[in-house]
Amino acid sequence: MHDDDRRDQTESPDLEAAPSRSQQRREALAILTLAGQLVALPASRLGRLELAQEVRDEIDSYQQMHAHGARKRQLAFIAKKLRQRDDDELASVRAALGANRDRQRQEIAAMHRLEALREQLLAGDEDVLSAFIAAHPEVDRQHLRSLLRRARSELEQAKPPRAYREIFHLLQALDATDGGS
Repeated sequence: MHDDDRRDQTESPDLEAAPSRSQQRREALAILTLAGQLVALPASRLGRLELAQEVRDEIDSYQQMHAHGARKRQLAFIAKKLRQRDDDELASVRAALGANRDRQRQEIAAMHRLEALREQLLAGDEDVLSAFIAAHPEVDRQHLRSLLRRARSELEQAKPPRAYREIFHLLQALDATDGGS
């Protein structure tokens, strides 16, 4: 066989147009992952997504199942139904889930920031407390100092952390009024 003959066989336009088997598998696994994300959503968030009714019905069926094997088969069936949908519909669902994930990351980051601030306040550093009060002049200073004393006392005496939680709620409320900055 000549080099030209081999080149003609391997470079046929039909072979290049079709995705490779590995690519097809990656796409199928991505759809299966998407199906897993959809069945994990609560009904309220699922209702806001633009999904076909048949996919919604299959998700409802999945959520009523309890046997592991049945759920696994149903999840694969949901993925099959999703593969039958057009790419635009799947793109909008993925975009909605991605935006949701970004919002969750922001909320978690804000929560970690507030927890770190609470720990700094509880450490008793007067500079941190003064800076916090200066940044939030609307805060009741006496109440905040009282909460900090109670929280330290609860931690030392291994009591339930009521004041500790109350500080976090106070910080959340202040953060919400500041616009989450």
